[in-house]
Amino acid sequence: MRILVTLLVLAVVGIGGWQLLPSQENKDKTITVGTTDAVTSLDPAGAYDAGSWALYSSVFQTLLTFEPGGVQPVPDAAKSCAFVSGSGLKQYRCTLRDGITFPSGRAMTAEDVKFSFDRVKKIHSDVGPVSLFSTLGSVSADDAHTVTFHLSSPDATFPLKVATGAGSIVDREKYPADALRKGSEVDGTGPYTLTAYTKNSKADLTPYKSYKGYLDSTGRPIELRYYGDSQKLNAAWAGKQLDVATRTLPPHVLSALNPSDPKERVSVSDSAETRNLYLNTHAGSPLHDARVRRAMAWLVNREQLASTVYDGTVDPLYSLVPTGLIGHTTSFFDAYPTQNVKKARELLTEAGVKLPVEFTFGYGEGRGAGKQEAAELKKQLEAGGLFKVDVKGYEWTRFQKLWAAGKMDAWAVGWVADYPDPDTFGAPLVGTGSTMFTGYSNKSVDSLIRDSQQYADRSRVAQDFRRLQGDVAADVPLIPLWQAKEYVVSNEDVGGGQYLADGTGVFRLWLLKWI
Repeated sequence: MRILVTLLVLAVVGIGGWQLLPSQENKDKTITVGTTDAVTSLDPAGAYDAGSWALYSSVFQTLLTFEPGGVQPVPDAAKSCAFVSGSGLKQYRCTLRDGITFPSGRAMTAEDVKFSFDRVKKIHSDVGPVSLFSTLGSVSADDAHTVTFHLSSPDATFPLKVATGAGSIVDREKYPADALRKGSEVDGTGPYTLTAYTKNSKADLTPYKSYKGYLDSTGRPIELRYYGDSQKLNAAWAGKQLDVATRTLPPHVLSALNPSDPKERVSVSDSAETRNLYLNTHAGSPLHDARVRRAMAWLVNREQLASTVYDGTVDPLYSLVPTGLIGHTTSFFDAYPTQNVKKARELLTEAGVKLPVEFTFGYGEGRGAGKQEAAELKKQLEAGGLFKVDVKGYEWTRFQKLWAAGKMDAWAVGWVADYPDPDTFGAPLVGTGSTMFTGYSNKSVDSLIRDSQQYADRSRVAQDFRRLQGDVAADVPLIPLWQAKEYVVSNEDVGGGQYLADGTGVFRLWLLKWI
């Protein structure tokens, strides 16, 4: 769920090819990786977040996957995939690779693929990835090795969606068809098996000996350690308890990373990860009136946020689609160029609301600098006495359920792109019935999303997304805040850390190596 725009590897990786080869002594030694990205669910039908999908990349296969830095998917569990000729981008067919077996020893068939996609739609988890399959009408297993997806409307982006964590293939004999699987067991055919798991603590991954797919070989044993906040992750890294640390160290630590330090390797990549302030547009919310939301947009100072809270480790963002993707604009800068209390007051007066407008603002605890960010935004939004903001942090899983249930008026959430296309910032974020549950619905926006999905040549979607971003800036169902950079730091003995954040949505633990 990460998109790589450009990659700058700041670490000097050593001279001489022999230094890149693992010694026999380290071949089976576990590499320990730390992160603050929690796992919502071990079941692919029940999660749509970076932490869960990072784990899915290792333990499940998808029909297609992305090569490092790639923008077009390539076969993984599939031998081949293509739109059916003459179907007008409404039928997509895949043929499975021979010899893929689940941990039970049973061969994967097209029925498992059909089952996996069907249950995502049937379960329809409120924090699951079902919104990605809005154009999927039905799935048919034509024979043991062939599966066909029947789409309700033309969707050139469907292969990209198949390659995401939402397309994880599960064993139909181990997972219920209409409910999420409970417990800590996982039955997939990815490059790793999950041998032990403790929620919010650790996941032990062992190379899957029967793996057969895109990769030539699997990697080293991995222990993923989960930390409740960035400070705890940093303490573990500073205490040499980790070999690799990623997503997310505190901003002051990231800004001070030294690429010339011989004791660590640092990789920094531009990213299309974004963070937005989502606004509850439902009737009954104090933010229901678009004029109130526009007034908020006049008060947000992104430059101040990026410099004071994030120490310059993020870039201010002025639109729904981030820099580096087709169709990116600066629609919020065009509409709300500077913080302006006077214009905000005029809009609130026009709306006839009582001042200050009181609303609740939630954030996920332990997710980067969320607490400090919320405090800064509260300060900005309360400028001039126009708003009164009640800020509260929540544990990550509860936070997701609260925003899905409409229990908050505003909430700040990072969005890690599912695939390298602006479409991933369309329907999931601002389409009717979006994953963010803002209640926002605009027929023009929905039409532009559908229109853009008709073009196999993605360069043709730029105009649709420019218009879409203009509509979003006018309606303000969200306020863009910043665009991230990806940081990965590892000790001098581990290479391959740059591939953990290569922008394709795949968390490539198997490319970590002892050197």
